[in-house]
Amino acid sequence: MMPSRKSAIAQTVYQLKITLKHSKPPIWRRVQVLNTTTLHQLHQVIQLTMGWTNSHLYQFTINGVDYGQPIAEYDFKPCNDKTIKLDRLITSEKFKFHYTYDMGDDWEHEILVEKILPREADNHYPSCLTGKRACPPEDCGGVWGYSEFIVAIQDPDHPEHEQMLDWVGGRFDPNEFDINEVNQLLPVIK
Repeated sequence: MMPSRKSAIAQTVYQLKITLKHSKPPIWRRVQVLNTTTLHQLHQVIQLTMGWTNSHLYQFTINGVDYGQPIAEYDFKPCNDKTIKLDRLITSEKFKFHYTYDMGDDWEHEILVEKILPREADNHYPSCLTGKRACPPEDCGGVWGYSEFIVAIQDPDHPEHEQMLDWVGGRFDPNEFDINEVNQLLPVIK
């Protein structure tokens, strides 16, 4: 007996590499999600794996179309991302699309479909496979403000050293990434 189209589709997994554009050295995460994941669910995956706080507007741009959560009072009218599943948009491996978080700081991410794999019954999705470097603090001024923040916290003689460390709670390691913590958070996404 042949599996139904729905069960065959449900068994596909996208391995995605999410890279914060213009970050040097690169800040990135490698995740696996089901092809039936909505763009809104992928937004949640990005928030949790990168370390953002989900405090700002966001949008995906895929083949020239913007997706997100429409907000009339801001005149923000992307296509609703809660109804669009990845399998409607992703055409093949090496497919790329973009995600922007916080339209003020303009955190741009490139998402690369590295692999399309069969679902493994024992694995839980979404999952984070690996990643590099800490997520910048919210509201630090985008990639360029983050660079200035790093300079300030690493130089005890910098005039803003103490202020910046206080702002982030006294400690910030730009190389730190805790994959175990991330994978403990991901099961909340439904």
